[in-house]
Amino acid sequence: MHLLADRALFWPRERALLIADLHLGKADTFRSAGIALPSGGTRYDLRRLSAMLETTSATRLIVLGDLLHSSAIERSWRDAWEPWQSSHADLNIDVVAGNHDRALHALDLDISIHDGEIELAPFALRHAPKPTRLAHIVCGHLHPVVRMPGIARRWPVFVMNEGLTILPAFSAFTGGFDISATNGRLAVCNGKNIALWG
Repeated sequence: MHLLADRALFWPRERALLIADLHLGKADTFRSAGIALPSGGTRYDLRRLSAMLETTSATRLIVLGDLLHSSAIERSWRDAWEPWQSSHADLNIDVVAGNHDRALHALDLDISIHDGEIELAPFALRHAPKPTRLAHIVCGHLHPVVRMPGIARRWPVFVMNEGLTILPAFSAFTGGFDISATNGRLAVCNGKNIALWG
């Protein structure tokens, strides 16, 4: 597995790019509730995703849950998603349904939806961490972030432990769960570089 600084894993053997927590349309949901936020977040995230697909030559995208934001206004995120998906017509897309993906089965998105997990030895690909003795878990859900000494802002991180790897949220517009170096080996992402810590 290759850790990518823009919050994704690349698995060369499977030619697969793995991300978690894309949350399509989340900002639109906040705007519809009267919270002033800039538009374009979904398109920005999809541009980042396109760049990584091109760089890695991945033929498969695996989303580890929360492709959607549950209450997202469908028309708004579809206006970005459908042209993006058309431009990647040969890409196989698998989604492990997450807690925000309640509407996913009812939508016609031309993707493979998996409830629970995808087993690809030696890994079990899930949305939320649930330890098992049978496989190394790769998941998302927690949106892990860390505060580095002397730096005011929080940074997304990969959390790596024996038997468990947690991906940072892929979406640029997500909150984060503060963790520390005591939670395992961390790989801190700033979009251009990765720094190992802990």
